[in-house]
Amino acid sequence: MDWKEEWLEGDAVDSSQLEALLRAREKGEAEFLLVDVREPWEYEMGHIPGVDLLRPTSAFRDWAGTLGDEAGGKPIILTCRTANRTAQVQTILQRMGVPGVINHLGGIVSWRGEIEEGGVEA
Repeated sequence: MDWKEEWLEGDAVDSSQLEALLRAREKGEAEFLLVDVREPWEYEMGHIPGVDLLRPTSAFRDWAGTLGDEAGGKPIILTCRTANRTAQVQTILQRMGVPGVINHLGGIVSWRGEIEEGGVEA
């Protein structure tokens, strides 16, 4: 599947779109920040390769005010287990005025690509 610019301008992407976007980013064709909002133990069990930041929802108050700056104007794609947490985080960030926040619909349970385990490096 080829990626489309409008995916980075909308409110949500599905797993196949995210996979295409990650491939495009590897080629330097797309720019975005992929943020996993699960807890470190969940991330270690398995995460999408290409996650840029791990920002646990339990620490939301600690990082919410700086995420827009960390993104540097790039769209922010949020992922979690099923998209419930990301939907809530997305709504709050949008209300705070953070632009370009995109929800990964279905979360990692809908992901059919490669999964990495371990390493809370993001």
